[in-house]
Amino acid sequence: MQDQPGAEVFVTSLSGLCVRIYPMPVWLQIEQKLSEMPSNHPSRLKFLDRVNYYGQTGELDGQGRVVIPAHLRESASIVGDVRVFGRIDYLEVWNEERFLEKLRGEAWTDADGLLLSEHGM
Repeated sequence: MQDQPGAEVFVTSLSGLCVRIYPMPVWLQIEQKLSEMPSNHPSRLKFLDRVNYYGQTGELDGQGRVVIPAHLRESASIVGDVRVFGRIDYLEVWNEERFLEKLRGEAWTDADGLLLSEHGM
């Protein structure tokens, strides 16, 4: 993700449990793909409901920071220690305790390793 002052981003969430920060070019690609789906497709509508409720555009400041909307900050418990993870084409911000709970609830298995190896990982 570009870390340039003034770079436009889209800040949102699908669940309210964490924050997703998309570079605007990536977000525009997502919107393009959504526009190719039928406008009344249930999954499209559910996705749009969530990203629009939590979402807003923003800009990176000179230190690479962006404002997270207050209701999303509250929903995702973005206070205290947080972690920022690169997810290839977007960033994800988690409350550290919440992320550790997620890790404990999703054990890594041999089946996970096998599925990744099928993709050359």
